[in-house]
Amino acid sequence: MAKTTDHEFEITFFESVLRRDPRYTDVVEILGGLYTKHGRIADGLRMDRRLVKLLPVNATAHYNLACSLALSKRAAEALRSLRQAIELGYRDFDWMQQDPDLEGLKHRADFLGLIEQLKPQS
Repeated sequence: MAKTTDHEFEITFFESVLRRDPRYTDVVEILGGLYTKHGRIADGLRMDRRLVKLLPVNATAHYNLACSLALSKRAAEALRSLRQAIELGYRDFDWMQQDPDLEGLKHRADFLGLIEQLKPQS
């Protein structure tokens, strides 16, 4: 019998919880992160879209969706979601500039303009 890895066990566990309660937002968020962390980008994107539908005014949900979209090379959609996260109150701009999930956006003028616009004025 093949040995399952810890992350496979975690994913299987949370998938079973989600089957029992499809609106369990904490589990949707956890699964999105697990999928993405283990290279299942499309599954992570699916969970992040689901979370935004369940929590449409949650800034972190929109930020996570932006990250999944960026990893999926959907820059325009990622930037829209990032702007939405900011409009809803996302404020960790230092992390936004360092976040490896957003690496594909960091060279774009629209991303740089967004960061510049958010920097505190001195």
